[in-house]
Amino acid sequence: MRLTILGGGGFRVPLVHRALTRGRFAGLVNHLVLHDVDEMRLAGIAAVLADGSARDGAPAAAGPTVTTTTDLTAALTGADVVFAALRPGGTHGRVLDERIAMAHGLLGQETVGAGGLSYALRSVPVMRQIAATLAEIAPDAWLIDFTNPAGIVTEALAPSLGNRVIGICDSPIGLVRRAATAAGLHLAGGATGPGSLAGVDYLGINHLGWVRGLRDPAGGDDAADRLPALLADPDALFSFEEGRVFGPELLGVLGAVPNEYLFYYYFAREAVTALAGSRQTRGESIEAAQRDLYPALTTAPDPAARWEAARRAREEGYLAEARTEGEDRDEADLAGGGYEQVALSAMAALLTDEPAELIVNVRNDAAGSPAVTGLPADAVVEVPCRVDGRGAVPLRTGADPTVHQLGLLATVKAVEREVVAAVTHGDRDAALRAFALHPLIDSAHVARRVLADYEAAFPDLPRLWP
Repeated sequence: MRLTILGGGGFRVPLVHRALTRGRFAGLVNHLVLHDVDEMRLAGIAAVLADGSARDGAPAAAGPTVTTTTDLTAALTGADVVFAALRPGGTHGRVLDERIAMAHGLLGQETVGAGGLSYALRSVPVMRQIAATLAEIAPDAWLIDFTNPAGIVTEALAPSLGNRVIGICDSPIGLVRRAATAAGLHLAGGATGPGSLAGVDYLGINHLGWVRGLRDPAGGDDAADRLPALLADPDALFSFEEGRVFGPELLGVLGAVPNEYLFYYYFAREAVTALAGSRQTRGESIEAAQRDLYPALTTAPDPAARWEAARRAREEGYLAEARTEGEDRDEADLAGGGYEQVALSAMAALLTDEPAELIVNVRNDAAGSPAVTGLPADAVVEVPCRVDGRGAVPLRTGADPTVHQLGLLATVKAVEREVVAAVTHGDRDAALRAFALHPLIDSAHVARRVLADYEAAFPDLPRLWP
């Protein structure tokens, strides 16, 4: 089997390679192709992979053959599965996304709010071109997308790739794993591996969802819901990250545990204040670290150790604005094993037809009727799915969000669809509507000005409009 990673010079690629050389995914892929437009990043990651394999003491045959290329056609030819993890505009593009939003008093975050819309306006055109090339060169290949914003990108690609595109994010599965553990519930295999999510009621769209129920899948429909007891137990809530971020009072009011990214909606003012008071944005911190890291990876005697130290430092700073001063992340969250496990679990199910139950981004009507009532049938939602050789299908349909949940979901989904329309039809008015409608952009005047500033910062954006 041949796996191609677009964005093969990406920082987290070694996590994918590590998972392919040991454990349940070992031997699944015999040829790994890394594609990137940046030769230095490709060389740096290749050095990490070679050094990591040598340090493991594993024979060369234990892992897949690795090749690197900057030629997209060569990368896609013969691919069985393609992972897409691109960042159009690079890390500096993220810095601009954050800083321009902050200059207008808005949230400076890479996937949520104004910065996320700017990111999407860059990602969607690139990914649409890649999807067209993939459909021509390798029409039977599966595309597993974690190019952000993953929900918007997946929705933009679904018309051309159909069910052969699946969007992934590790946030919801990580949340389910942590909340289930806190509730004393063991999900067989863990939320990232084989096991049942039949007892998990999770509903949302990418970076905007809630755990609404936790039942023992072995108990069937009659199993007691463990979530109410969890919400009533402050000690249990404070044992995991989302419980600490949102706090017992808000969680009790909501009757659900939100995805960590809902911090930016429920505590918008605090998030803007915290980010504005930071010496560096998250993007600036990553840009500074990677500026020195990548050149060193190709010359240092210990590239794998350097990369691992940088990875842990990066994980420690993740969503720092949502934690109290001095609060560290849980060790389990620092250890890795998130998005690459979800991606590889999906890939294994697609290639072997051995089903896996995962929370992924799929069309709302992938099971024939809407998984989330109140949202359009062709909208992409993020829900528990059965993944097998036919693709991903929601485990249940007709789930009713509360009015509170539907209000936020429908508003943000409307924003996402305006972004897709803006790129698909070259419609700047649709782009402006997206900025003006977003709940974290509080003024149509600000929306107009921030879009203009993004157009000035990213020359490719104005070229989208005829």
